[in-house]
Amino acid sequence: MRIGLGRSDVTPRVGVELVGFGAFINRHSIGVRDRLWARAMAIELDGAPVVIVSCDLCVLYRETTEQVGALVEEATGVPAERVAVHCTHTHSGPGTGGPLIGWGEPDPPYVELLPGRIAAAAIDAVAALQPATLAHAEVACEGVGVNREYDEAPTLEEALRDDWRPARPELTDTTAHVLVARDESGQMIGFASYFGCHPVVCCAQTRYIHGDYAGVATNLIEREHPGAVGLFLQGAQGDVNTCVVHEPEPESMLALDVIAGRYARAVRAGLAAAEPVEVDRLESVRREVEFTRREFGLEDFEGLLAEQEAIIHAPGASDTDQGVRLATVKAIAYRRFMVALREGRPVTQPTIVQGVRVGPIGLYGAPFEIFQAIKNDVVEAAQAPVPVVMGLTNDEVGYAPDRTAAERGGYAADQVPLMTGTLPMAKIHDELVATLLELDAELFG
Repeated sequence: MRIGLGRSDVTPRVGVELVGFGAFINRHSIGVRDRLWARAMAIELDGAPVVIVSCDLCVLYRETTEQVGALVEEATGVPAERVAVHCTHTHSGPGTGGPLIGWGEPDPPYVELLPGRIAAAAIDAVAALQPATLAHAEVACEGVGVNREYDEAPTLEEALRDDWRPARPELTDTTAHVLVARDESGQMIGFASYFGCHPVVCCAQTRYIHGDYAGVATNLIEREHPGAVGLFLQGAQGDVNTCVVHEPEPESMLALDVIAGRYARAVRAGLAAAEPVEVDRLESVRREVEFTRREFGLEDFEGLLAEQEAIIHAPGASDTDQGVRLATVKAIAYRRFMVALREGRPVTQPTIVQGVRVGPIGLYGAPFEIFQAIKNDVVEAAQAPVPVVMGLTNDEVGYAPDRTAAERGGYAADQVPLMTGTLPMAKIHDELVATLLELDAELFG
């Protein structure tokens, strides 16, 4: 087996808008707290390598990830379908294009350059391939996240205590997976850590560029191991927030170091505890999937648009009002749907799922913010000895809510899909579990 690591700077210029947290909030960056990176690990065993790229970005859309794959194939010969492009989901990074208007406007020159900058990490990783071993550990990781759908968020004072734990830890990740790559001399050349929790310690009140707790922790571990490159793989974070969120900037920046420190301690424990794994097979499978959507017609969007226009054009309406700004985001999206329907164009597109087998480890990537219950169902039924469910991979199509959240409706199940120009999922819990388990059966059956 050979393993190679690569890293490329994807930090935008200061002044770009940062993504997330509200409609047209004009959250322009004022400085760089930590640089953003695309980090890649290439693994080769008796054939073409598989390359996994982790980007300190909120989301990437299929158009961009396919450009990355094409650039990597052109430069290295590695087939594009054996390249997985993943995002950590930091909300303190730039917009990267896509259909959503008003949630952090992308900087066009940055978006144009981005595929090449991401591909550079993968190209360097392939060039750096060398004989290496891989080790794995699953270690305790607590005091980071709280399930925002089913649990109460702590106060700032409570969250900053090292003994804080959520009331329902079973609804969050309580362990982290850590992979360690070492060269023939035993020197660590790279690592990957996996955990599911929204990187939202810093939010609407903060204006610095960084990778949030995941990026800060990974940078810290890299500095402790000069020459090593570390990837963070984001798990099922659709309904899990960090224990500190929506605080003023000074408190958020303090909490950022505290929570990143907790995660870094877990990664260090994993580096120390990792045991060698036998990598007898290396495979990648990739499928194009069209998940079932709820049905909406032209009349439905006409009614939805009328509701939002009533808010926008109400007497005394102001562009400083959050409700007006959110109604504007929705109105823009609904008008686009109506144009597409009148022109007979499709309003949904297929997306990509990908599975990678590295010996006993199964990495299953999907383009969603996945809820914990879905991940738990996959892990329980998977044939892989070490199954890992990764969100935000190769595309971005909104949330994958569990059955309860989907039936209840609201932000994740209804609002986000429509705002981002796609229709809400009809039965994504069952369909996504089945799809990822099909990848698992193909790789491990």
